[in-house]
Amino acid sequence: MSDLIKSPTHYRLLSSLRSIGPYLREPQCVDGSYLFDCLSVCVNDKKSPEKREFWGWWLELQKQGTCYQALYRTGLYDTTGDWLDEELPKNVVGDVNRTQEEFHNKLVETMKSEFDIQIELHEESVEFV
Repeated sequence: MSDLIKSPTHYRLLSSLRSIGPYLREPQCVDGSYLFDCLSVCVNDKKSPEKREFWGWWLELQKQGTCYQALYRTGLYDTTGDWLDEELPKNVVGDVNRTQEEFHNKLVETMKSEFDIQIELHEESVEFV
């Protein structure tokens, strides 16, 4: 019977993933590969907006057979719009982990309830719970 279940289309997945929150980087997504990120904590909010950097996380969600693997990373979002894989300062770890865990729970729930798709953490994913 599982052979009869069709995978959702890329556009149907995008629509559902977009509803989880403002984290989806849609222009960088292709069928079977989706990018998310979250700017959790501003490094220095006294700087002008275009010069601000943020501590946070990003996620590469890749289709692997009938499930998706989630590879989370944490670090610094710099002024050029790039993520740098840097260790989080102790004072921001709690906020970054909270936003990451909340997002992950919504992602797992949405993919399961709407498409019956499982999310597995990649073996190299950072731990956040």
